[in-house]
Parts: sequence; C-alpha cells; structure tokens
Amino acid sequence: MKFLWATINVKDMAKSLAFYKDVVGLAVDRTMKPSPTMEIAFLGSGETKVELISDPQGRERSYGNDLTLGFEVESIESVSKALAAAGVAIESGPHQPNPMLKFIYVRDPNGVHVQFVENIKPVK
Repeated sequence: MKFLWATINVKDMAKSLAFYKDVVGLAVDRTMKPSPTMEIAFLGSGETKVELISDPQGRERSYGNDLTLGFEVESIESVSKALAAAGVAIESGPHQPNPMLKFIYVRDPNGVHVQFVENIKPVK
C-alpha cells in the first residue's frame, strides 16, 4: 500500500492554489472540472500529492487544530522571509527541539496547519 494524497476541501480555489504553488512551492500536477461548480487540482511532483477540491455547493468544512501537512525545506530562515513577503503570518516557531531539527507553523487559506521543517545536517 502507498499513500497517494491528502485532500483539502477549499473555500477559495484561487487563494488555495496561490498558497500551495507560490508559498509552499508545489507544482500543479493536474486539474479537472468534474461538474460546473466543482474544481479539483492535484499539486506536487513526487508520488504523494495535495488534492484541492472546490465545490461551493458542498458542505462547509472545519479542519481545526488536528490536521497538519508537513513539508521539508532547505532553510527555515529563507522560508520565513518568503512567508513574510507573501503576507503569510508564522503562527508558531521557529522551534528547535534538538540541534538537528527546526520548524515553524503557518495556516493555509482554509485554516489547515502547515509545518515547514528543516533537517539540519551535522557539521563535520
């Protein structure tokens, strides 16, 4: 068995696409419009994708604090600067629970927690 995607039912497809493309850095893999009101986009270049579904006629979703998507980044400092430039507030962090790991949390336009994680390479 392999994990394929995480689905987020989004409030605004344009804002959500902008966040996951421009802020997170995911490429759009494919999009579709299965009905006149529904849009679906898959983002990511690896095996695992983020699926965004917009359907104004669907029910309202609430993600609360129990869902987090995590993305590995090269540098928390660089990501923090890019987030500030994009107007995305850091909700928590940076945290560094040990010398090899640093991370921050933000919220996507739908309220989903997004964690950016830097795995720090040991200095030789």
